[in-house]
Amino acid sequence: MSSSSSTKKITLKTSDEEIFELEEQFALASETIKHMIEDGCAETTIPLPNVNSRTMAKVIEYIKKHHELAAEGKDKNYAGEESEELKNWDANFAKEIRADQEILFNVILASNFLDIKDLLDLLCKEVASMMSGKTVDQIRQIFHIKNDYTPEEEEEVRRENQWAFE
Repeated sequence: MSSSSSTKKITLKTSDEEIFELEEQFALASETIKHMIEDGCAETTIPLPNVNSRTMAKVIEYIKKHHELAAEGKDKNYAGEESEELKNWDANFAKEIRADQEILFNVILASNFLDIKDLLDLLCKEVASMMSGKTVDQIRQIFHIKNDYTPEEEEEVRRENQWAFE
């Protein structure tokens, strides 16, 4: 008899009309989807208007790997901290995603929308590391930020926020 909740499928529809069937156990990694299931809103297809298929594939890859390592008891070490295997996988995943800024920011937005705290934390730390030790101009270049301040306005902001530059 295989009527356990782990075999129940949740159907997700991305913004670009792609359908993903995900086992409920994986879907529960998202607090947003978890609440929809609890509220009985998951009997049909759940629309994800803020998530495209390429992004969803990355989110699912992350969820499945974390679930797999947890099932094998490889997600934590003897002290209850993240295992080296999990840390290494996360680091490689973040590095791979970091190479494509569009997917990086889309996965951050998706993990926020889907309320997957661990994924959001991982990628926000990755963005923070991208900024570490960089000048304002380098950060503008990395993130394609146009400087729309006049030199006078920029000097005023620097004066008002001198503490941040120390």
